[in-house]
Amino acid sequence: MSKLTPTPGQTVGPFYGYALPFNKDNELLAPGSAGSIRLQGTVYDGAGDAIPDAILEIWQPDAEGKVVQRTGSLVRDGYTFTGWGRAAVGNSGVFTFTTVNPGPTSPGAAPFISVAVFARGLMNRLFTRIYLPENEQALAADPLLSSLDPKRRSTLIARREGDGGLTWDLRLQGGNETVFLDFEGASQ
Repeated sequence: MSKLTPTPGQTVGPFYGYALPFNKDNELLAPGSAGSIRLQGTVYDGAGDAIPDAILEIWQPDAEGKVVQRTGSLVRDGYTFTGWGRAAVGNSGVFTFTTVNPGPTSPGAAPFISVAVFARGLMNRLFTRIYLPENEQALAADPLLSSLDPKRRSTLIARREGDGGLTWDLRLQGGNETVFLDFEGASQ
């Protein structure tokens, strides 16, 4: 009986422009629609340099806290909130989505946006969250946030801009590394 040699690990990239992007992929709602906001930020590596080739996917409830549960989230019709989007960062590492402020999925819960990150050098995608900066009582009671050191907690909370949009930067490594979630071993 011969011993099998394991297959070497692979990173999640390169990304192929003909396979992943689709029309209006970063628009969960059409720009300028009632209630729409811009979610933007920059993806940084451990040295603090912007990463030019990451892809972010987001999932979130609508403004009332309802999770979209119908098929067709890839269809962008210009007025229907889809709950899901994908954005490739530009050469400067900047991403942008047009979306809505997510509502709480249960009374008193802190609203958040779920994020998956794909980037060079990663063996697997990374998962994290973006919390809205308002409602400090809900943020303090959130099970995930309350389990973190206060300094680490801030890596998951977006900044509200003057125009109502959100800015949230993602750091893959380093002193102010974004908190990432580990679902390994979680029951299916």
